[in-house]
Amino acid sequence: MASSSTPAAVREMQKDLEAQANALSKIQKDIAKNHQVRKQYTIQVGENELVLKELELLSDEANVYKLIGPVLVKQDLAEAKANVKKRIEYISAELKRMDRALKDLEEKQNSKKESIFKLQQRMQAVQAGQAKA
Repeated sequence: MASSSTPAAVREMQKDLEAQANALSKIQKDIAKNHQVRKQYTIQVGENELVLKELELLSDEANVYKLIGPVLVKQDLAEAKANVKKRIEYISAELKRMDRALKDLEEKQNSKKESIFKLQQRMQAVQAGQAKA
């Protein structure tokens, strides 16, 4: 009797294993996407810091222009610096948010890997018991 329920149990474990493997794959894709977006934000922070350094080099009387669509519009130097600083703050905040999300995703990934490993061990034990019977 035990041997007739064992194949069903193994099939159920295989379905569970497949579902968990799919969930792990989704988590890994989310991690890769997070890394890609984080890389873009890091590049943007670097570019904006360079712009800020260049603006700091200018004298107070210097003309600063902002590209809005196809038109260059004159902008106050102090306003330009403030805009760039705000942009850096915003992107830095987004980077911190991405770091927290990445940490959470990595914890989920490790947890899922551990549960898959335990399920594989249980399946092997059931199959070994089945082979003995």
